[in-house]
Amino acid sequence: FLQFVAEQEWEKDYPSWRGHPKKVTGYMQSASRVPIMTNSESIEQFGNNAYGLPATALNILRETVMGRDLFDFAFKTYSNRWRFKHPEPADFFRTMEDASSVDLDWFWRGWFYGTDHVDIALAGIREYELDTKNPDVTKAKKKKTRDEEYVSITQERTRAAIKAGMPLRVNRFPELKDFYNDYDDLDITDKDRESFKKMLEGLSEDQKTLLQTQRRFYVIDFENEGGVVMPIILRLTWANGDREVLRLPAQIWQRDAEKVSKLVVGKHALVKVEIDPFFETADADESNNQWPVTPKATPFQLYKRSLTPNAMKSQKDAEEAKTKKAEKKTDGATKAPKTQPVKAKPPAAKAPATAAPKPPAPKAPAVKAPATKAPAAKTPGGGNR
Repeated sequence: FLQFVAEQEWEKDYPSWRGHPKKVTGYMQSASRVPIMTNSESIEQFGNNAYGLPATALNILRETVMGRDLFDFAFKTYSNRWRFKHPEPADFFRTMEDASSVDLDWFWRGWFYGTDHVDIALAGIREYELDTKNPDVTKAKKKKTRDEEYVSITQERTRAAIKAGMPLRVNRFPELKDFYNDYDDLDITDKDRESFKKMLEGLSEDQKTLLQTQRRFYVIDFENEGGVVMPIILRLTWANGDREVLRLPAQIWQRDAEKVSKLVVGKHALVKVEIDPFFETADADESNNQWPVTPKATPFQLYKRSLTPNAMKSQKDAEEAKTKKAEKKTDGATKAPKTQPVKAKPPAAKAPATAAPKPPAPKAPAVKAPATKAPAAKTPGGGNR
């Protein structure tokens, strides 16, 4: 954690490997994850469990839960109180709460002693409007809503048939009409106005002012699907383009750790709601953080894939090709060759004449020459050898 803080103060946008909440969401959803307080011999991913997750937890505690000033003061108190000593994790937890006067039991339990993850879902939004009891306002709105309601296919086609000239029974026989043919319970009557006037006479000036409130009321429902309770950071976008950020503390889950609702009031219509818009609570599932739901684009690639041909189709194609080849050969044999003008061929070049090999001449019988004796050499003394 201290390394992460030092890196962020070293230079702008330092690429820290651990500490940012968004980078730890994958490990928090891992099936092999164990609590931070697990003995190191039983940890499967030591780096994420002993370094990444605690660094992220303390960063969230500093930035979102406590605020930098209060966290730094409490952390400095812990450092001074336990320097040159041997503190245990519980000493750190107690000192942070003692120095800040903030109850953080829920935080230590969720981040250091459990295996749940953060996933706060936006379950729904309900809109309410003030009923002023003024018939000129209330009945006019109800009539507009009724006229814009769903029309069935039968009603739609019947209306088209009436426009095309289909006669109605009550038009052909007017005596069939009664009181309810022309009665509309949303028509404003004098009796309605008199009732509203009497109601106003019984209200105080403050109550009359409240009836004139031109506000829109929305109830936003949340569900804790991950299990870890966390502050809820909301960004509201109104119809006039204004944006508003609401920070709801974790104590909002005090009565019910699974479901909670929040009332927001505005002068304009609410057009968009976002949970954790600054990615500061390590929310693992962003798909349920917006209303209305915004589709997330996923890139895909185009590539050519070789398909294994169907055996039956391959055999059929081979037979058809064989048949076409045979038909083409038959057609070529039955058709008469076309006559073409004979072109004079250039004289062929003659190869140089080569003499035929002569038969080998008969060999003459070998004639032996008479043997001649060499004269004997004389030796001194007159003898021959």
